[in-house]
Order: sequence, then C-alpha cells, then structure tokens
Amino acid sequence: MEVGNKISNYLKSNGISQAYLSRKTGISYSKLSLCLSGRRKLSLTDYELICGALNVPVTKFIQPRIPNVKGGDNREP
Repeated sequence: MEVGNKISNYLKSNGISQAYLSRKTGISYSKLSLCLSGRRKLSLTDYELICGALNVPVTKFIQPRIPNVKGGDNREP
C-alpha cells in the first residue's frame, strides 16, 4: 500500500478531513488530494508536515527497506 493511501485511511479512521489537514499543513487541498489518492508523489517535506500536523512519528506510515544486494557485500570500499 502506498504512503498516501495509508495516510488517507488514517484520516478516515480518525474522523479527520483532508480540508482540515490542508489548513493545518499549508499544503493546498488539490495537491494533498492528489498525493493521498496516489496520483501524485508525496515529497519528504510534505510528508514531514503531515506527520507533524497529525502528531504522529514519521515512521507511522513508512518502514525502512533494506536493499537486496546480490553477488557481494554492500560495504563502502
């Protein structure tokens, strides 16, 4: 599931409107709507603003990924 969809589901589950989040973050409603529907990529800056406005840690909607390196180690030379 995409980050925008996760945030959208969180908003619905907690009775928070996109209009409220738009006002709280300063992100335009149309841009926010596109990001939360997956039709536009969410920038890191906007993601941080959203997490701050929702008072949740930045790890709430994303988890770190470990690269799958084949054929050797991934240490710096």
